[in-house]
Amino acid sequence: MTMMNTASTRHSGGVAGIYFSVLERLNTIPLSPVQLVSRMSVAHVFWQSSQSKLASWPATVQLFTLEYKLPVIDPGVAAVLATTAELSGSVLIVFGLFSRLAALMLLGVILTIQLLVYPQNWPDHLLWTAPLLLILARGAGLFSVDHLASRLFLRER
Repeated sequence: MTMMNTASTRHSGGVAGIYFSVLERLNTIPLSPVQLVSRMSVAHVFWQSSQSKLASWPATVQLFTLEYKLPVIDPGVAAVLATTAELSGSVLIVFGLFSRLAALMLLGVILTIQLLVYPQNWPDHLLWTAPLLLILARGAGLFSVDHLASRLFLRER
């Protein structure tokens, strides 16, 4: 941060000055709205996926049997585990409840898909991973049950 401040004072005019001035203003954006948007976007992906699995359970089990072919685990069990992780993870992420645990769970789903099912879809997997890493590293933010619970817990102590 001091590096940017030094640079902005050195280049107080012209294009460089405008650029560093804009950067300083962008640095004032609170993180919580970014965390909220990240939570909503990634939750939507996994919610939609869980809903499509639930819409036709026989087709889902067939998909796990014929296309996904996860090693070691029975396709019916894998379908239940994946659907449960996507459904519960997306709900927890939306509400910001146990959000870091939910992010870790959904990162596990992504890792499984990347390594064992669709390794060629890494660009999509990176897009899903980025907001989950933000949630894992920084939490759900101010607009979350986690934040409310931590404030209530700290108040009682």
